[in-house]
Parts: sequence; structure tokens; C-alpha cells
Amino acid sequence: MRRREFIALVGSMATWPPYAYAQQSTLPTIGFLNAGTHAGREHFVGAFHEGLKEGGFIEGRNVTVEYRWADDRYDRLSALADELVRLKVSVIVALGSDAVALAAKTATSTIPIVFGNSGDPVVAGLVASLSRPGGNATGVSFFTTTLAAKRLELLRELVPHAGTVGVLTNQLNPIAAAETKEVIAAANSLGQRLQVLAVATETDIAAAFDDLANHQIDGLLVNTDPFFLGHRTQIIGFESRHKLPTVHTIREWTMAGGLMSYGIRIADGYRQAGVYTAKILIGTKPADMPVVQPTKFELVINLNAAKVLGLTVSPTLLARADELIE
Repeated sequence: MRRREFIALVGSMATWPPYAYAQQSTLPTIGFLNAGTHAGREHFVGAFHEGLKEGGFIEGRNVTVEYRWADDRYDRLSALADELVRLKVSVIVALGSDAVALAAKTATSTIPIVFGNSGDPVVAGLVASLSRPGGNATGVSFFTTTLAAKRLELLRELVPHAGTVGVLTNQLNPIAAAETKEVIAAANSLGQRLQVLAVATETDIAAAFDDLANHQIDGLLVNTDPFFLGHRTQIIGFESRHKLPTVHTIREWTMAGGLMSYGIRIADGYRQAGVYTAKILIGTKPADMPVVQPTKFELVINLNAAKVLGLTVSPTLLARADELIE
């Protein structure tokens, strides 16, 4: 290259947008690991990217993302986490279940991890404390499993004379036992009879609802699980067919036609995971980033679903709702 041409090239680089420089070198890579399927979770992924953008990162411009979806197969998580480690990603974002966070934590003690877990991350062994995580992991705690007792109370308020309440749980989910244990403890304190139905496959779901009918169940709780969320249309259909008042974990259920949900906005957690990921990419250590805890829980009631079920929702419960779907 001639001297005059070189000077012209250097001069033109001054007018390039900042991201053009990044494209000339290797971009940092985020490993995105999720227990569920991409279908039906596009808005969660979008919320994650909103958080990244708040921190100055846009996929394809100054960061790349390697997506790994377990498709509701918990037995795939370890292999997928190991794959991301071999790719030498800059950070692993582990969302969708406690099992995802634990798989990432087991796979690496050096690559930063941003998790979103349903229970208590200290009890799960993900962090030393909520305020000072230590180690290579931090993130967002959704605390969806710890709200099981509250959902039972709401169901009893919705169906005051319920004789037996059913609990639908995924026996393959590592956190299922802890969540079910909490519901059982709450039921015992309230003198409420429970019928626990554990499933593992899509076929099991239909059989479980037939079993609920045989046990004369008056109401249902559906435990936290990405597998259930991915099959929410099918499950809501069974609830409607069996005229079964049901309380769910998050608003995505009521938006899809479910009767009632109580929990946090999961999309907010995904956005916060994006914000934390951006901070790590610019050098902040996970050990110094406190675990984000929810400050608001929302009660959403679908009045159309109540009408289909022939159910009258009490004025008191309606007044407490954060959102009514009509």
C-alpha cells in the first residue's frame, strides 16, 4: 500500500461508527443456556436483549450470543453447559430453572455466570450470600417456588369449600420436591387435603387430569416448571374441560387463558439478567454484584376463564388483583 493510500485509509477510519472497530476484532461471546424451548419464550429473550442494550451491548454489533436450549430435557443441561465452556464464552447466562444454574456452576468455576433461579440461591449452593455472592456467579432470584403457600391461600379464597386440592408437579425437576414440600406444609397448617400428581412427559399430563377427576379435586396448583410453561395451552385446555379452578405461577398462564396467577414478572428478571451480563462484560466481578430480589408480586385474574368455569370471583379478590383480563 502506498503512503498516500495509507493516510487516506486512516483518515476514513475516523468517520467509522464505534461498532465498526469492534467488528474488526473478536467480539465477546455470551453463552445463553435455558431449560425450555425457544418457541413461546421470544418475549423473554427480547427482555434479556433490552437489558443488554441498557448496558451498551447489541447482538451482532459488539457482542455475539451462542444459544443453547434444553427443550425441557434436564438431562441435556450438563452437556450443553460443557459445550459453552469449551467455546470459551465470556459469560454464561443460565435461565429457566435452578437446574440450569447448577449445571453452569458445575461446568465452570472461572467463567462468570448470571443465573435466574426459582428458589433461594444460597440454599441451592449458587452463592455464599445474597449481598456478597462470592465466586463466579450472581443473578436474579425469582423466588417462584417460595410462593407456593401463598398460591394455596389464594386458591382457598377462590374456592372456600374445596375438599381436596391437587398439585401438579414435574418429577424430573430438581426443585419439585422442595416446592411440593412447602405446599404440603401449608396445607397441613390450614387443614387442607392435597393430592399430588407427579408427571414427566406430555402423555402423563392427560393421565394426571383424568386422575384428578377420579379423586374429585376441587382446585389445582401447577408447580413452577419450564416444561409446564411450554405446554400451558394443553394444560389450560384440560383445566377448562374439567372445570377446575387453578392458580398458576406467572402471568404468561393467565394471558394464555388460565384463571389466576401469582408471582413476579419473569420478563423483568430476564431484562435484569441482561443488565448484569453487560456489567460483567465491561469488567465488573460477579462476586461483587448482589443477587437481585423481586420487590413486587402481582396477582392476575382472567375473568373470561372464570366465566368459562362458571366461577364467581369475590369482590375482595377482585379488588386485590393487580390486573384483570376481560
